[in-house]
Amino acid sequence: MNLLHLLGADKGMRTQLKERRSRLYRVAYSWCHDRTLADDLAQEALTRGLARLHQLRDVAQLDSWLFRILHNCWRDCYRCQKGFQDVDELEDYHYAHTDTPEHLHARSQVVDRVRTAVALLPIGQRQVLTLVDLEEFSYNQVAEILEIPIGTVMSRLCRARQSLKVTLIEVAPQAKTVTLRSVK
Repeated sequence: MNLLHLLGADKGMRTQLKERRSRLYRVAYSWCHDRTLADDLAQEALTRGLARLHQLRDVAQLDSWLFRILHNCWRDCYRCQKGFQDVDELEDYHYAHTDTPEHLHARSQVVDRVRTAVALLPIGQRQVLTLVDLEEFSYNQVAEILEIPIGTVMSRLCRARQSLKVTLIEVAPQAKTVTLRSVK
């Protein structure tokens, strides 16, 4: 089969590949926390996918198939890198300009805490958490992508969520009680 038959017309194919590339990049970035490496992983996954497109049996499974390829690319890269280090500082993106500086600062602190907590998770838990909670894949799809049993997906997801809960509660600022007094 040729790629044009699977993904439709040339324009439609480019659009679908662009959409999938951004999702692949997002997931790869959540796994490695390095923009350059995530870009390389997404590109490699698409390259391998295009080269092996004849192996895709069901077009409806294109997303799962591409994310499985991304997982294999990540695994290959991870094996080659013994001294993997997370990025210390992550750039914050602000979407609304109408927010107050205090609100933006509070939001950036929450985002930093969540990113740090996710980065502290073991890679298996981090992968399952990002695929299920961020990319909204089903448990079955995640099991196929990562080539693990569905029970393992569920247990890793449960442990990841529990770990995040404990970590985020520990770093949450303590609520300060403010007492108001009446002044005459």
